[in-house]
Amino acid sequence: MQQVHEAIEAFLMAWQDDSDAAKQGFVRMKNLLAAQAGVHFEFHPRPGLTYSLRATHPHHSRSLVAMIDVIEDQPRWLSVCFFGDMIGDPEERGAFVPGGLLGEDALCFDLETCTEEELVYVEARIMEACQAAAKG
Repeated sequence: MQQVHEAIEAFLMAWQDDSDAAKQGFVRMKNLLAAQAGVHFEFHPRPGLTYSLRATHPHHSRSLVAMIDVIEDQPRWLSVCFFGDMIGDPEERGAFVPGGLLGEDALCFDLETCTEEELVYVEARIMEACQAAAKG
């Protein structure tokens, strides 16, 4: 677990350009997930493509609660994905992706600019997913 946190911190330290607040959004959502009981992280860096933070929960029957991808682009942006049946999307802001998360249907939110409104909306989905995961 310590190794994962060190890898995340090294990634964040190296992240310089953040004109669209993606870094702050990533950190904010990571911290929200870290504050939830039972949530653990995996970190899958693919330099030049994506940096994927995967949140897991031991009581959840699936391997993921949420996945936050930092998409390597100019500028970087975030894609936050959940299993489609774990969360709601009352304002229909997410994109339904058939088979998009480990072969299962997903609901993904692309944050090309991390505005407060977008972050609050996605954070509510994170909380919903964590509550669903804690129930098993």
